[in-house]
Amino acid sequence: MAAIDILSLTPAGLYCAAGDFFIDPPRPVSRALVTHAHSDHARPGHAKVLATRETLALMAIRYGPGFAGSAQAAGLGEKLMLGPVEVGFHPAGHVLGSAQIRLALKGRTLVVSGDYKREPDPTCAGFKPIRCDVFITEATFGLPIFRHSRTSAEIEKLLASLKIFPERAHLVGAYALGKAQRVMALLRAAGYDRPIYLHGAMERLTEFYASEGVGFGEIRKVSGADRAKLRGEIVICPPGALQDPWSRGFPDPLAAFASGWMRVRARAKQRGVELPLVISDHADWNGLLATIRETGCEKLLVTHGEADALTHWARGQGLLAEPLHIRAHGEEDEPMHAAAEGD
Repeated sequence: MAAIDILSLTPAGLYCAAGDFFIDPPRPVSRALVTHAHSDHARPGHAKVLATRETLALMAIRYGPGFAGSAQAAGLGEKLMLGPVEVGFHPAGHVLGSAQIRLALKGRTLVVSGDYKREPDPTCAGFKPIRCDVFITEATFGLPIFRHSRTSAEIEKLLASLKIFPERAHLVGAYALGKAQRVMALLRAAGYDRPIYLHGAMERLTEFYASEGVGFGEIRKVSGADRAKLRGEIVICPPGALQDPWSRGFPDPLAAFASGWMRVRARAKQRGVELPLVISDHADWNGLLATIRETGCEKLLVTHGEADALTHWARGQGLLAEPLHIRAHGEEDEPMHAAAEGD
């Protein structure tokens, strides 16, 4: 990668020497460009942070207003100069505020995808492929077995279960930033008009989404409800809460989990998930391949996930491709017993 004179991999993460900045660094640095607010990409303690307005706001909610020495908001599509490097943020479709980062220097263009998905999402701007010479892609679901179902079909499964088991509270495990809000918005889009109950760990993030114009209908706090009376209701909670004593106060709780990993039945069974919902905020195998083709890249670098499988496919297409081992992992890799916000 050093040959294109834009980025290099250092112990502190991806570094652009020409512009003197890092992208999604896992440790505090002098200047960080952040793709989105999930904790494996957005860490507190940087001297300067450049990200979208929404990402900066979400980082402030998660880490407090002093999460960085200073913060600068980048508009989507805006061109900024950091030294001789032209920088742009473009929609990634992952969560609210998520962005791909485009770097241009000496007639060459490189795009760092961050995390992304190709399916439409009512809670954030949709992914837009960017033409580039070098594409750095995630590969969380970079195996052919991961071909996600239509999200609408998964929501229909949840609503069908409510009709079959009206006496049971349906606890839906979903990550606190992005997935929880997406599931609620999808339920409303499917015509579900009952109140949706929300775990306390998700309240502030959901309130921010609502302030950005995302419609959730009537949301009620679990903390103020009589759990024994929540038969036939939907409760959105962190994945770890499904196996926590917190879940025991509900009437005959049915555990559901919204994740791309629910494509693997063994994972669902191992985690005690009765209703697996294949709803992912990452691109599946088909989405990854389509995106790589659409970028027109000549070189592909593959980060966390199934890097070897995607690299093998890309080489078969005539691309220069190699895995890029960054000390980070996708938020959907988190175990069920993870902290309340899915970090």
